[in-house]
Amino acid sequence: MDLGLSDKTALVTGGSKGIGLSVVRALVDEGASVVVGARRDNADLTALAKSGRVHMVPVDLTEPDGPDRLVAEAVARFGGLDVLVNNVGAVRPRLDGFLAVTDDEWSWAMNITFMPAVRTTRAALPHLIARAPSTVVTISSVNAFLPDPGVIDYCAAKAALSNFCKSLSKEFGPQGVRVNTISPGPVETDLWFGDHGVAATVASAGDSDAATVARRQAQAAPTGRFTHPDEVADLVVLLAGGRAANTTGADFVIDGGLVTTM
Repeated sequence: MDLGLSDKTALVTGGSKGIGLSVVRALVDEGASVVVGARRDNADLTALAKSGRVHMVPVDLTEPDGPDRLVAEAVARFGGLDVLVNNVGAVRPRLDGFLAVTDDEWSWAMNITFMPAVRTTRAALPHLIARAPSTVVTISSVNAFLPDPGVIDYCAAKAALSNFCKSLSKEFGPQGVRVNTISPGPVETDLWFGDHGVAATVASAGDSDAATVARRQAQAAPTGRFTHPDEVADLVVLLAGGRAANTTGADFVIDGGLVTTM
């Protein structure tokens, strides 16, 4: 199936690993040129760059001017912008409860999960409008509507992110820019499986190990497993391409059936 992404230019934030890296690969496979914004380069991005269609920009997107610099370099490199994928985000599991979450920790959560998308989208929209029809796909989370006290600040930041994107879809749809979100449940990335990921953090507070924590979480979904990053990436490229040309303001849950509400 031709998704209509051949010769398009896409910008992916947080594209050096996990979901972001899978999205970069999927976009390249569909024929797009991709600018990747991430704090540091790595072997995976270096290998992809050999195709001539991936350009990595070292940038800290929590810095207020980082998104502007990233978008400017993307446009200078490829002459315009057709797709924006907001993927940057992070979580710190909170084992001591809400009363232990300080103002600085609340600010950290918003500044890494919410504000990079706000600033990058603001910088990218004039270029997306100029190349309309164009698209914004933002990686939110089931935690936007599935609150969890253990990641209370992350949940709030993701809820703000989903609300923000819904508002954008209403304002910029008439100008040819579609805006959608994807809400994954647990995904096989470092966020869950890293040395300081959710599984390890939760295990450190109890009597089990990280593998047991992850297995229990997987069993909470009807499919009995975590989502693979490539599965999220496949959904991104479908929404980014022309085959989904009348889809905007929508959220797509990919969680193995974890969320049981309608």
